[in-house]
Amino acid sequence: MFTPENTVIGFIGTGVMGKSMARHLMGAGYPLIVYSRTKEKAEDLIEQGAAWGETPRDVALKANVIITMVGYPSDVEEIYLGENGLVNHARAGSYLIDMTTSAPSLAVKIFKAAKGLGIHTIDAPVSGGDVGAKEAKLSIMAGGEEEHVEAIRPLLNLLGTNIVYQGKAGAGQHTKMCNQIAIASNMIGVCEAIVYAEKAGLNPDSVLKSITTGAAGSWSLSNLAPRMLQGNFEPGFYIKHFIKDMKIALDEAEHMDMEVLGLTLAKKLYDQLAEMGEENSGTQALYKYWKS
Repeated sequence: MFTPENTVIGFIGTGVMGKSMARHLMGAGYPLIVYSRTKEKAEDLIEQGAAWGETPRDVALKANVIITMVGYPSDVEEIYLGENGLVNHARAGSYLIDMTTSAPSLAVKIFKAAKGLGIHTIDAPVSGGDVGAKEAKLSIMAGGEEEHVEAIRPLLNLLGTNIVYQGKAGAGQHTKMCNQIAIASNMIGVCEAIVYAEKAGLNPDSVLKSITTGAAGSWSLSNLAPRMLQGNFEPGFYIKHFIKDMKIALDEAEHMDMEVLGLTLAKKLYDQLAEMGEENSGTQALYKYWKS
């Protein structure tokens, strides 16, 4: 049983979503040690009482539960398996929870390396964007040994409202790929629907009132379409990270000899947006493809 009295939580990655997630854990009374490649991103957490870790190794030596929420599989591999990484320096019995969207094969590699050292690893990517992170309403998809997922479920409950055990190591990441595949095609539909409404001379806000609660309803339609209409393209989730996710899903689909037409088209459109300089915009900036 993890309590604030017997648990020190390390949190690596204090970006758009990670910062809110770390704040929820602090709000529940858990001592927190944070690390980010850019210390300035963690300054407000430090001012609120979090300790600063100089390196992932420093975090591993001081915490018995460590959560990572970083950018790319290459970041995950370095943080976990690098010379100064978590697996090489965490104490036996520690829990390492990667909530980054990363490659399923890497999750398996980390699991195998850690298991031999008595370290418990869980791949637990999330869905819900910046809103879900701020409101602690994330959907969390967990892979690893079920007993270890159940052990840390009370901590995950501080971050999300839908925590589902998906299976062995890598299963959480495979489930997140399903999520991203569904979002990719849906975002095309959301943008086309809004642009169609505008070209037809309709009031897009009124259109949304009708279609968000019907069969067309989706999280993206309810949460991101209004941002499009407001001209708000700030990232709840970066285009550059979505492109990374789609590349992982495409690679995995190829390994399974599966054709993914919607995903392929979506990645092509987002690649074009990135070339236009929109890689640091939110995924709702796909709307600009039709407006350019």
